[in-house]
Amino acid sequence: MRCKGVFLVALLSALTAYYVYLPIPNNVEERWKLMLTDSFFRSLSHLAELSELVGLFDYMRVMMFVTFAERVVPVSDDRVKVVDESFEGVDVIVYQPIQNEDTGELRRAVIYLHGGGWCLGSSRMSPYDLLARHMVTELNAVVVSVEYRLAPAHHFPVPFEDVYHVVKYFLHVDVLKSYRINPERIAVSGDSAGGNLAAAVTQQLQQDPRNNINLKVQALIYPVLQALDLNTPSYQQNQHMPILPRTLMVRFWSEYFTSDKSFFRAMMTNTHNNPESAALLKFVNWSSYLPESYRQTYNYSAPPVAIKINPAHDDPVGSNRWLADPRASPLLVPDTTLRLLPKTYVVTCEYDVLRDDGLMYVTRLLNVGVDVTHKHYPAGFHGALMFSVWPTDFKIGRKMIDNYVTWLKHNL
Repeated sequence: MRCKGVFLVALLSALTAYYVYLPIPNNVEERWKLMLTDSFFRSLSHLAELSELVGLFDYMRVMMFVTFAERVVPVSDDRVKVVDESFEGVDVIVYQPIQNEDTGELRRAVIYLHGGGWCLGSSRMSPYDLLARHMVTELNAVVVSVEYRLAPAHHFPVPFEDVYHVVKYFLHVDVLKSYRINPERIAVSGDSAGGNLAAAVTQQLQQDPRNNINLKVQALIYPVLQALDLNTPSYQQNQHMPILPRTLMVRFWSEYFTSDKSFFRAMMTNTHNNPESAALLKFVNWSSYLPESYRQTYNYSAPPVAIKINPAHDDPVGSNRWLADPRASPLLVPDTTLRLLPKTYVVTCEYDVLRDDGLMYVTRLLNVGVDVTHKHYPAGFHGALMFSVWPTDFKIGRKMIDNYVTWLKHNL
């Protein structure tokens, strides 16, 4: 009987080790910590898939547990004043420095957009709250953290429009004056899907003839920038890497646009393009815009243009009219649009499906003369910026935050 017990324990231990272990490259720091962290995300993802399969809850509703688990109530302290506000009907959290509050000194401002694939995340999560406070104290800046509405309850373009309305409101002269903001020292920034929104908003602002205040900088942290080719070398190389495997990123894109599962299946096979989006593939041609070292042995093949997503539907694949919209995919704009962008900071990570989106954007911005600082982390993985709170605090996350804030200090 005792032998059976020992055997059972050994078997469970072996199964647990098999489940936790991932073949993570040796140059990634704290590999076992990352494996354990990712095993939690994978377990939740499997639970979400099962829940959706049996018709209990949809996938993203279960995955929202991550957001709720790290949710905090941002409050003022002796250094930072925190106020919940509503800008144009959109909830925001405004962080202001208490020091020098009455000196009349004009301050920097950072409008920050959280990540989470447009479906998850919140400005009220602990890592974002801590990041905002850090920026306030280090930069003497006002930080506006935007609580934009999420898919699948609110598909594109709702999240983009929420952010755009907030930024436009904040850039009013009277609003800036009320927060004592220097109108020449304003940044828009975000990570992952937040980086997507930051890039898209920055582009749209420059084309708005009613906008009289220009952004000083945009800072994009491992941004997602295009939905046309989901089979770039980084999507292939890192399809099973934590924390953002290819399947999850494709699901995020699909849910951002529509709840039609046939579109998700088309995106998984990279056969989702329509004639309108196919005409813009030249802007995301990684054989032209990726440095040679990243193309390696991968052979470029333009994604096919499918006729239909679902044979039962009369509409072509392009029935989702947002696929070619640059507000969703900022890489799809011509060089004339890129040329007018402000000074830019782009973070990419080697072990991230979105690596090549950022690399292509850097190449295109440099080609048209935009001042770009590209910070690449050879041992980095997606989401590292968020891992700054125990027990999922990673050295690379703290390093990423320090480098990011230092750049803002010197350039904003």
